[in-house]
Amino acid sequence: MKDVPDYYAVLGVGREATRQEISHAYRVLMRSHHPDMGGGRKDVHERPPGNPVTDGAPAQRDELLGIMQAFYVLSDPGRRADYDRRLAAGAPTVVPVRKVRSPGRGPGPVIRITPVRWESGPWA
Repeated sequence: MKDVPDYYAVLGVGREATRQEISHAYRVLMRSHHPDMGGGRKDVHERPPGNPVTDGAPAQRDELLGIMQAFYVLSDPGRRADYDRRLAAGAPTVVPVRKVRSPGRGPGPVIRITPVRWESGPWA
């Protein structure tokens, strides 16, 4: 019974990956899949501003949520250890993802991505 998603495969890292490797893989995937960064589409600059992209939106959104869920679980040592135990046992893992609606936007949920708090920089 394989109910537990393989978050290591989603991020493209091995099971022995460090937090830095997981963080780097997450950032690379977010740059290539995030809707504001093009979402993997070639025609980003050809469409008029404010025009929502509807082609493949549910599939892109599900893939983006999968990447965010994988990072949420694997970035924290406690959640990662729990996930590894559940992965070995085959039990399902439930990961909360908050969807935020913004007034003035088109239909559908907007994904809010916040900065990683353990990073150092001028914003810390």
